[in-house]
Amino acid sequence: MKPNAKLLAIPLLLTGMLGNAAEREKKDTRPNVIVILADDMGYSDLGCYGSEISTPNLDALASNGVRFSQFYNAARCCPSRASLLTGVYPHQAGMGAMVRHTDQPNRNEGPYQGYLSKHTVTIAQVLKEAGYYCTMSGKWHVGETHPNWPMDRGFDDYYGLISGAANYFDISRGKKKGIKRHFAKGNEEYMPPKEGFYMTDAITDHAVSSIKKRKGKEQPFFMYLAYTAPHWPLHAHPSDIEKYKDRYKEGWDKLREERYARMQKMGIIDESMSLSPRDAKVPAWKDMTKKDLMALKMAIYAAQVDCMDRNIGRVIQQLKENDQYENTLILFLSDNGGCAETGIHGTDFWKNNATPGDVNSYQSYGRGWANASNTPFCYFKQWVHEGGISTPFIAHWPKRIKQSGKIVRQQAYITDIMATMVDLADAKYPKQYNGEQIVPMHGKSLTPIFDGKKRKGHDLIFWEHFGNMAVIDGNWKLVSQRKEGKGKWSLYNLSTDRAEQHNLANEKPKLAKRLLKEYIRWAKETGVKHQVVEEFKSE
Repeated sequence: MKPNAKLLAIPLLLTGMLGNAAEREKKDTRPNVIVILADDMGYSDLGCYGSEISTPNLDALASNGVRFSQFYNAARCCPSRASLLTGVYPHQAGMGAMVRHTDQPNRNEGPYQGYLSKHTVTIAQVLKEAGYYCTMSGKWHVGETHPNWPMDRGFDDYYGLISGAANYFDISRGKKKGIKRHFAKGNEEYMPPKEGFYMTDAITDHAVSSIKKRKGKEQPFFMYLAYTAPHWPLHAHPSDIEKYKDRYKEGWDKLREERYARMQKMGIIDESMSLSPRDAKVPAWKDMTKKDLMALKMAIYAAQVDCMDRNIGRVIQQLKENDQYENTLILFLSDNGGCAETGIHGTDFWKNNATPGDVNSYQSYGRGWANASNTPFCYFKQWVHEGGISTPFIAHWPKRIKQSGKIVRQQAYITDIMATMVDLADAKYPKQYNGEQIVPMHGKSLTPIFDGKKRKGHDLIFWEHFGNMAVIDGNWKLVSQRKEGKGKWSLYNLSTDRAEQHNLANEKPKLAKRLLKEYIRWAKETGVKHQVVEEFKSE
């Protein structure tokens, strides 16, 4: 009997595969990746995007890397985090609205279930299969109960806030009576010590410790570093507040003009782009009451951003000490625009009239300052106008990104982060995982942009959150807001009017109707609530 050539080839093939795997383990040159996510930070709140707030570490990353002028998130914390982690639209990931507090995580599955869908995979699950060590520090907010905590979804290590907004100094003191915030260490509930605890510092302590443990290891790592800063409550170190205590006494009108001028000068926005008018619900600063209190609130907000940047500097320093700085891709973005959901003066959640800033207060900075955070755009977090969905986006990777300080003007969307990770890690995005069919990845890799090339972007990008809806097709955007706009659709040319001041729906009704038709198609395919779509018609 003649030997079967195919059978004889199998041992040689296996030997080659094992040899290649062993060789890659010894000489793995794939990059480490750190994705840093800020919470409720507006488009213009970093120095390198026009702010007066001191952010030298992020500014340095921008100067030695690239900044995107038109990178989009998913308008709010939970939807953005879900899309970032899974690479699909929020509704496909089960997070079309907000996280759901429940002890029955398998009930009412669908686009608005309030925890990550079993039909998705996280970056950690994908990269772990590709040989990466995956660690997370910070805010999760896409699943309150097991089996939907970070280590249930692929992370090897975790420390941070499972829930949403929380006291920075004392996790046990909730926003309202009866509202509990979950904190975890590893895969278990954990209560951090009250003495000496400050959320931003503690999240960074764990991140730095995790990086330190990777020193000398060939295995690349992925880190998701999700800060709660500068989300309310307004809590900051006294020394950081002191730095800004007099900076904001001239008010938000002047601040918006100053930021607008700097943004134009540095090229973040085109000189032809107009500054949107002050938000219609926000009074002129000269007419405001409680000016000293409001100036203090913005000072604390600035202090929170400043402290976050300083802590990012600690992460960078540890990478350098590990000799891993050159081959680590660092991405920075925010989950949504500045937050206006707490009124003009901001909310005193505890109604105790405590001076904002310390553990005994629980306040926010209000709609006027949020309007400044989102300069030059209109509207805010949860809206899908540019002020709600536009984020700073910085990419830094000395070994590969050689376009120091370049401002990228290509559109990108938060789902692109997953696609980029799959690309760089030489990983495979699965069709099935744990016996479940997986939603196909939506994102497109950013690596061509990192190499200074023009990539083929998204044909269309869609949004829906609490009835706020939008679709972008290149430079054209059709957008609607359910409450304040009463569902009327507006059409804007983003190349000339990204501040969304000139509605062209009546001038271009065919285009508006075509985009509305595309939106309805996507909504039905994705599971967006039909009543949200069908009750609105284009003008």
